[in-house]
Amino acid sequence: MAEGSGEREAARYKRVDIVVALIFLAFGAIVAFDSLRLGAKWGEDGPQTGYFPFYVAVIICISSIVNLFKALAIAPERDKAFVKVGQLKLVLAVLLPSMVYVGLISWLGIYLASTLFVAFFMRWLGKYPWWKVVSLSVGNSVIFFVIFEVWFMIPLPKGPLESALGLG
Repeated sequence: MAEGSGEREAARYKRVDIVVALIFLAFGAIVAFDSLRLGAKWGEDGPQTGYFPFYVAVIICISSIVNLFKALAIAPERDKAFVKVGQLKLVLAVLLPSMVYVGLISWLGIYLASTLFVAFFMRWLGKYPWWKVVSLSVGNSVIFFVIFEVWFMIPLPKGPLESALGLG
């Protein structure tokens, strides 16, 4: 526990650095492997499809290995708290609903999912009255619909509601 703090640690720097290094190492290895499958050599007509991604992936892997060894070398007395439980809860309070929002876009369409997302945060975190929640969350989606679909003519993902209204 950190000095002068009554809050419990959720993770320390060493563990977080190791996990992040391993995630990036896995990502780099996957990209390198797939780049080799596509062709990562210099052909007669120039670089093959996987040439540049392969070398970027190699750089990512090397950097990850360096970071992994640096993380493993962190001495216990230098391994400070990365995040406390209360801080992690605040991050997750935004991250988890955001993940649900992204998942709902493919089922409900971006406008209905965005309306629900804004309404959820306004009511849950902001404790706004319902009339403000409904007017601002719906108004936000209507404004974005007009901007993207009408003015710029950029179609965004539609769901069953937009299709039923003839907008999809």
